[in-house]
Amino acid sequence: MQHAARNYAIVTAAYWGFTLTDGALRMLVLLHFYRLGYSSITLAFLFLLYEAAGVLANLIGGWLATRYGITRMLTVGLITQIAGFTLLSLLNPAWTAAMSIAWVVAAQGICGVAKDLTKTASKSAIKVTQAAAKEEDSGQLFKWVAWFTGSKNAMKGIGFFVGGLLLQTLGFQASLWAMAAVLALVLLGVVSSLPRMMGKSRASKSAKELFAKNPGINTLAAARVVLFGARDVWFVVGLPVFLYSVGWNFTMVGTFLAVWTIGYGMVQAMAPQMVRRSSDGLSAEVPAARRWSAILALVTMGLAMAVALDVPHLEWVVVTGLGLFGFAFAINSSVHSYLILAYAGSEKAAEDVGFYYAANALGRFFGTLLSGLLYQWGGLLYALIGSAAMLVTCWLVTLALPVNPGDRLANGVRP
Repeated sequence: MQHAARNYAIVTAAYWGFTLTDGALRMLVLLHFYRLGYSSITLAFLFLLYEAAGVLANLIGGWLATRYGITRMLTVGLITQIAGFTLLSLLNPAWTAAMSIAWVVAAQGICGVAKDLTKTASKSAIKVTQAAAKEEDSGQLFKWVAWFTGSKNAMKGIGFFVGGLLLQTLGFQASLWAMAAVLALVLLGVVSSLPRMMGKSRASKSAKELFAKNPGINTLAAARVVLFGARDVWFVVGLPVFLYSVGWNFTMVGTFLAVWTIGYGMVQAMAPQMVRRSSDGLSAEVPAARRWSAILALVTMGLAMAVALDVPHLEWVVVTGLGLFGFAFAINSSVHSYLILAYAGSEKAAEDVGFYYAANALGRFFGTLLSGLLYQWGGLLYALIGSAAMLVTCWLVTLALPVNPGDRLANGVRP
């Protein structure tokens, strides 16, 4: 148990460092290019390859982590992120707009691969270390997942603030070099501290075997697509641009997004205290996923109505609504993150988690694309309507989630 907890702590610390720089990167790119006059659609386009690359990276990353070990995939993810930062730092202000956009999109694509390779390996490590500790009770697993996910998002929020601060103090290029140096230190810690073969197992030998998931994993992956699409459809481009358009400056926007994300992460970490637990790990947790999806849809509908009516002090209504949205989304996301590991098997946890986070990346891709398009067509109202429609779909999908603990026995997990 002590050895497993040590590995869990090392993986979590490594992912903290990665997430800090990844959050900073998003603010750097968004604020830098918005300052240069790029439209909301163009800003969304800058992140599309970043999100699209994650779909394939998660699928392949899960398979590679199973075959070659989680430590190796963490190492590959960190090296890839350093390469992406370096490539982005070579952007030349003298290039044409088309050349600059193509260069940034390519560099962002590399960073997208790095992010999801690292995420898949890190989340898989939780399942592996939990199984190694022989703590088969779902309570321990939920606590580890909730703390990992919540602390990760808190670090992302700090990253938003750091990104804005670095852009203001060091500039675009020097900020990227500084973040690459931080990741190099994290990489050194991973290579020197984690077992080389951690999580290595028999990988799937065919695409059919790789995609042959149990009903719980398949259904949860479908719910994850629309859940994260619903967040990003108004959060990636629409919300920052809206706040800036009503008089907020870049520092205010970046600080608010940082505070929101940190709070969101703290709620995720506390999710095990807010969700009733069951001895089998599913009979109370699955209904919780359904309930919080419904609450999230209702909050978003109310927010869209407020925007449609153009209520007084609309920006503060949006800010308050975002707080409610973030609370419900954090609980919902944390329950989903637990359920994927509850449904997954220990032997191929990396493959199962990779499949699930490929769906997560697909949702972010569509959400990012629609964020730019819907805001361009109808402002924040259209973005919120799109988000509400996705959340209703998410709730409908969760109605099909298996509740019987026997549904995960096929993957070798004891209830």
